[in-house]
Amino acid sequence: MKDSLKNLSTILLLEDDRLFAETLADFLEEEGYGVTVVLDPLSAMDRAYEGRYDLYLFDVNLPFESGFELLAKLREGEDRTPTIFLTSREDKSSLIEGFESGADDYLRKPVDLDELRVRIEAVLRRREGQRRLRIGEYEADLVAKQLYRDGEPVELSARLFDLLHLLAGFHGQTVPTDRILSELWPRDREASYGALRVYITRLKKLFGDRIENVRGVGYRFHTGDDHE
Repeated sequence: MKDSLKNLSTILLLEDDRLFAETLADFLEEEGYGVTVVLDPLSAMDRAYEGRYDLYLFDVNLPFESGFELLAKLREGEDRTPTIFLTSREDKSSLIEGFESGADDYLRKPVDLDELRVRIEAVLRRREGQRRLRIGEYEADLVAKQLYRDGEPVELSARLFDLLHLLAGFHGQTVPTDRILSELWPRDREASYGALRVYITRLKKLFGDRIENVRGVGYRFHTGDDHE
């Protein structure tokens, strides 16, 4: 992983063994990560709500509740932060429970620090690939809902960014107009064809002929470099 990405990555480490937690934190900080250490699930929940982290590193056997239960609660609250579990459990049912609770990876104790580093890098690489979308000279941060052009931010409203994300997510296939309207407008508000046309016009000013009006059907966004 590039050092620049490491330096931007923050980890919430939940481990009730204070000495082991300090050992992990020291190692990860030497690797270039920012690390916040908590010793119990209640503190981890508070920290998760107070700030944003790039990765959760959770022990499983904890006071009050397990790491599995904590992550399930976070996932129910729409927290999609990548998570790696650290555990001494070896039974298959625990492995299954960990992934069902929303984990991205699972590392058994005693932890090999070099393996931990590699696992973290792999998870963050996957996350970065899911987070960012490259379109020519533009790059969209899908989590922060921010568009950049050659590294400089481009101002877009939240709904306009959602439209961009929706169109790009179909990878060159036509998105029906009715689908766009249902996605962009909540059910308790009347969808606006006129507003949609305005949004499309604004995106065309940025992306030109990458956006194609498929008459009577919807819109197609050519995200690759081979569009005509």
